[in-house]
Amino acid sequence: MKRARLIIITGLSGSGKTTAARSLEDEGFFVVDNLPLVLLPEFLKLHVCSGPGNSNVAVVVDVRNKPYLEGYRQTLDEIRSAGHLVDIFFFDSCEEVLIRRYSETRRRHPLSRKQGIAESIRQERALLSGIMDLATEIIDTSWLTPHQLRAKVVQMVAGDQKGIPLAVLVQSFGFRYGIPPGSDLVMDVRFLPNPHFVPDLRPYTGLSPGVRNFVLEQDACQEFLGRFRHLLDYLLPCYRREGKSYLTISIGCTGGRHRSVAIAEYLRHAIHGDNLVVEGVHRDVAKE
Repeated sequence: MKRARLIIITGLSGSGKTTAARSLEDEGFFVVDNLPLVLLPEFLKLHVCSGPGNSNVAVVVDVRNKPYLEGYRQTLDEIRSAGHLVDIFFFDSCEEVLIRRYSETRRRHPLSRKQGIAESIRQERALLSGIMDLATEIIDTSWLTPHQLRAKVVQMVAGDQKGIPLAVLVQSFGFRYGIPPGSDLVMDVRFLPNPHFVPDLRPYTGLSPGVRNFVLEQDACQEFLGRFRHLLDYLLPCYRREGKSYLTISIGCTGGRHRSVAIAEYLRHAIHGDNLVVEGVHRDVAKE
């Protein structure tokens, strides 16, 4: 019988369980939120027997299913006796931070009725104390940013693997048509001589050898590319460590047809590194 790798995501409300679940989903896990524990053994049986596919499963279990928490030890024993590999990730945070998070989001604590948030947090911690004692990993998210939390979760599940790659999009654009939305890094290359004013080059784009050579062979461009590549060599690993999955680098010139296209094409081929996927697009190259 096929076995599953199961990660139970549990812990205090507001401690980052949703962020963790989304991180695991990005890593290829089949994620189920708020599944009653008593249904978990049958769910795993159906999931792994449904045919070839993903055997990595993550389930979020918390006090929203308060009645089902009572039999968790028996349920876990049943799952492990079936041969499944089980890890319990318990997410915790200090009371002060949890209260602030609830205040900022204006959400209701799942246990709050007449008592305040602080009392609800203490009651929840008591209800989850038994599961916390069995946890494989206890993650204190008090001072972690969402990106740092995501990176930590990916690191825990990937082990020696590198996890999901950083997808880098290098795009050219024309300032005449506006900066592309979603740009992480924007570089203005209008300081370089413009092929638009060279009659023999004007009809062509930065994809043509003549325009490309005109732009790239200038001393100023060579110095710029050397400095910018050093900056990217520093920045890309930093973005990766922060858990960023996508990075958009936008290179702009006046019309988005000559200088920015040539430089974006150069960078698309020049950027490389471990666990990077680099693609390119020229937004305005077809515009007159």
